[in-house]
Amino acid sequence: MKVDGHTLDNPLFSEPPKPDPGVSHFRAISVNAPASTLVEGYIRDSIAEATRRAYLFDLAHFERWGGRIPCEPNVLAAYLAECAATLAVATLVRRCAAIARAHQARGVPSPTRAEVVRATLRGIRRRCGTAQREARPLLRDELFHTLDCIGDSMKDARDHALLLVGFAAGFRRSELVGLDAPDIEIVPQGLVIHLRRSKTDQEGVGRNIGVPFGRTRFCPVTALSLWRDRSRIAAGPLFRPVDRLGRIATTRLSGEAISVIVKARVAAAGYDPARYSGHSLRAGLVTSAAQAGVAPWRIRQQTGHASDVMLARYIRDGEMFVDNAAGALL
Repeated sequence: MKVDGHTLDNPLFSEPPKPDPGVSHFRAISVNAPASTLVEGYIRDSIAEATRRAYLFDLAHFERWGGRIPCEPNVLAAYLAECAATLAVATLVRRCAAIARAHQARGVPSPTRAEVVRATLRGIRRRCGTAQREARPLLRDELFHTLDCIGDSMKDARDHALLLVGFAAGFRRSELVGLDAPDIEIVPQGLVIHLRRSKTDQEGVGRNIGVPFGRTRFCPVTALSLWRDRSRIAAGPLFRPVDRLGRIATTRLSGEAISVIVKARVAAAGYDPARYSGHSLRAGLVTSAAQAGVAPWRIRQQTGHASDVMLARYIRDGEMFVDNAAGALL
């Protein structure tokens, strides 16, 4: 994302210099680069790459509108008011976060703390509402029906394993496509998946997720073993593009590809693909587990959610008809 000098001159958002292909990148940094380059690199790495890209997009939009960094509170308030008719409240909140971060990186006060900005956002929330469009969870029985409609080609084997593992482990799209073959360990109870990094673990502490053998014919362990056997993938990305002739690429699938696969598979099963996305697998596990009476802490143990607050919406929807007050009366 190209933005003007108002944001490119701080290391938080600027792109790192291209390394000399003829020189070891580590050696070039450790021997030849000044200390300031090392510092700037660590500052860039202080936020996730996806977050930095989103912030760059937000700042570029603000600057095309006519804003500058630093800016006065009344300018930011005017920007928010003008964009309220076309952008979601959640998007405006993220724009404010990007603008605040850009000010912090420059060491100047953020206009987002000013009352005129806060009051403008409160007014937008009251007038426009804060409801967000959410992907529909792919529930257990819907998943099973979707899997029943999958064939027996190489791509089918991949998608069968991808859907079951994504659901059983409660993975985000980035976690699913980030898996490498050595991250999977077969144990007597099923699979142990070594998740090296995730959205809530940017420092790479990692965690292990257990996926037990299934009690139905839709077993994630069996499906993944079949994909590994047929694809002969022993190293590198676990889930890869497969062309119409069954040839497997060496690269990994993108996060966007997960959404495309989910939509295509649910459409083939007769569901409306517009209602589903790559997040439907993760949401489907949480909601289905809540419906089955699984304790919230057990669900968090599988999905890696930081708290019950993050699960509350899924659990509330999943338990909507459990001990329903109207059901006891009518």
